[in-house]
Amino acid sequence: MTDKLIIFDTTLRDGEQSPGASMTRDEKIRIAKALEKMRVDVIEGGFPIASRGDFEAVKSIANVIKDSRVCGLARALDKDIERAAEALKDAVSPRIHTFIATSPVHMEKKLHKSPDEVLEQAVRAVKLARNYTDDVEFSPEDAGRSDLDFLCRVIEAVIDVGASTINVPDTVGYTLPEQFGHLIAQLRERVPNSDKAIFSVHCHNDLGLAVANSLSAVANGARQVECTINGLGERAGNAALEEVVMAVRTRQDIFACQTNLDTTQIMNCSRLVSSITGFAVQPNKAIVGANAFAHEAGIHQDGVLKDRETYEIMRPEDVGWKANRMVLGKHSGRNAFRQRLQDLAIELNSEEELNAAFARFKELADKKHEIYDEDLQAIVSETLITERERVKLVTLKVCSETGEKPHASVTLSIDNVENTVSASGSGPVDATFKAIEALLNSNTKLLVYSVNNITDGTDAQGEVGVRLEKDGKIVNGQGADTDIVIASAKAYISALNKILMPLKRKHPQAAREV
Repeated sequence: MTDKLIIFDTTLRDGEQSPGASMTRDEKIRIAKALEKMRVDVIEGGFPIASRGDFEAVKSIANVIKDSRVCGLARALDKDIERAAEALKDAVSPRIHTFIATSPVHMEKKLHKSPDEVLEQAVRAVKLARNYTDDVEFSPEDAGRSDLDFLCRVIEAVIDVGASTINVPDTVGYTLPEQFGHLIAQLRERVPNSDKAIFSVHCHNDLGLAVANSLSAVANGARQVECTINGLGERAGNAALEEVVMAVRTRQDIFACQTNLDTTQIMNCSRLVSSITGFAVQPNKAIVGANAFAHEAGIHQDGVLKDRETYEIMRPEDVGWKANRMVLGKHSGRNAFRQRLQDLAIELNSEEELNAAFARFKELADKKHEIYDEDLQAIVSETLITERERVKLVTLKVCSETGEKPHASVTLSIDNVENTVSASGSGPVDATFKAIEALLNSNTKLLVYSVNNITDGTDAQGEVGVRLEKDGKIVNGQGADTDIVIASAKAYISALNKILMPLKRKHPQAAREV
């Protein structure tokens, strides 16, 4: 009988720890609902003690998600676990995920604790968590660099007191696939009560091996993989959910397990996460990149035309790639618009939000002939962000002429008061940004400016991403429009609004455990 491979998505927790990827509560709920529709087994909603916002996000997700387990992260501290339990109290299927570092360098340099003290704290944490739920997961942080004998002691002890899932993290992406797979096999063999828990893995991509390490672990008996949409995550990211899932599905000759995921929802989730976080998907990204199923070489095209399997090991339809066009125009009604949003697992919270998104749809329909699903994702994301922003773009006029210095005139609404200013720059975008800065004086540093087309054609919306830094805080902003300069202004203003209304959030490992 084929085993079930549990998919644990941590986009909303570890993925959010990417610099600039912080999400609001409503954005997290949108992604959680999309993950639920994809039939993800476990959704890690956040780190409840990190901030009031994180607590509210996990609590809200726990209230609305019914078919997936909802998980909250907690250090091996009483206050963390109690806070997680409070956030999860209304969940249909709650899980508390507690962790403490077990590698020599972490215990000595970060925790300032002896191995025996770490063991005692781990056991205490799991016992406390079991008072709130039967579903407790424990992670020995930096397991990839931990002493094997000590790791076995800790895992045996926490299973004895009720941990039902043991997650083995390669926290810094240090291990190699053969090494990591062997570690999982050794743990399952040497821990006497290993049969009483599901072994899980959480791999980081510092050496580009997160997916390879995860799959090696699965081949050696791990039956849960922690991963993120698009491989989002700290530093170089986490194991990409779409790559792990499709590798297991495609290579059933190797893996004696299957997932329950509806893989046709992968593209919807990928686009949604990209739209909300402002992290564009690289064209050559496996599974969800624009070139993933593109064939340019003549010999490849000829082979695919004769038989798809000559150069395609998966069907694009299986992961949600479609040539879907929304055959709606400026004369279409709200019901047809609403239905297409539902088909795409896009849910709005009120009629006011629907009306605002519909108005933007009408504006776009006047500018371009065909509206694609990707356009809809951008419309909804921009609508929900703009409704809450303190600073809004009212008008933008740009003059760019051969032999003349580009000039921009910008009118912004700042806390509902309109102001206009003009500026010149080396190009139309530079002039626009300088005009905005003349009004806001944000003193931010522009780290990244990127442009992507959302769909094909000369009338396509351009999607601009910017990354700003101020006082060590990094934020992303995103804007879309058929006019790339307007899209740039929207993206810059989106990022500035995050600087003006920062999300106060601690990193899960920021505070020393005491």
